Amino acid sequence: MILVGLGSNLSEGKSGTPRSMLAAALGEMALRDIDVAALSHFYESEPVPKSDQPWFVNAVAAVETRLSPEDLLNVLHDIETKLGRTRRIRWEARIIDLDIIAYDDRIYPLSGDGPDDWYIAAGDDHITHQGQEQLMVIPHPRMHERLFVLKPLMDICPEWMHPVYGKSAKSFARELAAQENKGLIRQI
Repeated sequence: MILVGLGSNLSEGKSGTPRSMLAAALGEMALRDIDVAALSHFYESEPVPKSDQPWFVNAVAAVETRLSPEDLLNVLHDIETKLGRTRRIRWEARIIDLDIIAYDDRIYPLSGDGPDDWYIAAGDDHITHQGQEQLMVIPHPRMHERLFVLKPLMDICPEWMHPVYGKSAKSFARELAAQENKGLIRQI
C-alpha cells in the first residue's frame, strides 16, 4: 500500500482555502498517473511544533501508481511547486505539503539491524533546506508520532502495519492519545 500525506495551512490566489489546496493537489496527482484508491476525511490540526501559525488541514490518501518511490517523491515535489510551495524554513506555514508516508513495506534508507538503526539513519537529514539534496526516508520518520497523520490513516486502513516498528496505525494512535501535548485534531 502506498500512502501519501497531504497538508496545508495557507492558500494562494484562486485556490481559496487550505482544503481547496488539498483538492488541487489531488487533482494534480490524478493527472500524473497517481490514482487515489482511498481518501480519508479531512482534519484540522494545530501546528506541530506548536506555533502561532494557522491550523492545518490534513488528509491521507492510499494511492496506486507505477512510479518508483524516487519518481513518486519527485512528482509530489513538482506538484507542490506548481501549487506555489517554496521551501525556506523548517516547519513553516505551507501552501501544500505532500509526503510519502509509506510505500508498500519498503524501508529507506536501509541501515543497521533494527528500528533504532533505521530511525538514526533517517534522522532529520531528509529535510531539504535551500537547495540541499533530500534523503528519501520511507516510512516517514515521524508519522507514528503525529496524530494529524494517524487519525486520517485510521479512516482508510487502521490495521496498516509499520514495516520497521511492527505496530498498527491504531496502536500508535492509541498510544499518542494517552499522551498530553500531542496536538489537537478534529474532523471537518
